[in-house]
Amino acid sequence: MNEGVVMIERLIAARPETVFSFFTDRDKWLSCMGRSGEFVFEPGGAYRTNVTGENVAEGRFIEIDPPKRLVFTWGWAEGGMPVAPGSTTVEITLEPVPEGTLLRLHHRGLPTPEACAAHEEGWTHYVERLATAAQGGDPGDDVWM
Repeated sequence: MNEGVVMIERLIAARPETVFSFFTDRDKWLSCMGRSGEFVFEPGGAYRTNVTGENVAEGRFIEIDPPKRLVFTWGWAEGGMPVAPGSTTVEITLEPVPEGTLLRLHHRGLPTPEACAAHEEGWTHYVERLATAAQGGDPGDDVWM
């Protein structure tokens, strides 16, 4: 883990187009990460999502390049760590590989080692749920809700 950066890599046995759709479709996003949310999936579009019931994230989409890359700002409007809404950046790249898709997630600009550790735990949890769903499985109820 670099200072202020969380990096997650996960091989997913699904096509990049399938994996990408979980970042640009409200219902698919919420099937893996969140209770409710409003999303405008376009560059400059805002989102606000209730992730766990008490933790609400907000930000804006910066870049949407299907099915390869997605960049958005991130932060907590309610609950969560002391990370202001839109103050950090999440970059997701999807690389086609023979086994499916290699997902790389870089979350930059986190203010403290504690924020990095919490977000690494969170992204690992939610990427696992996404991988299960993208591979055709049911991630089940989120134990963090």
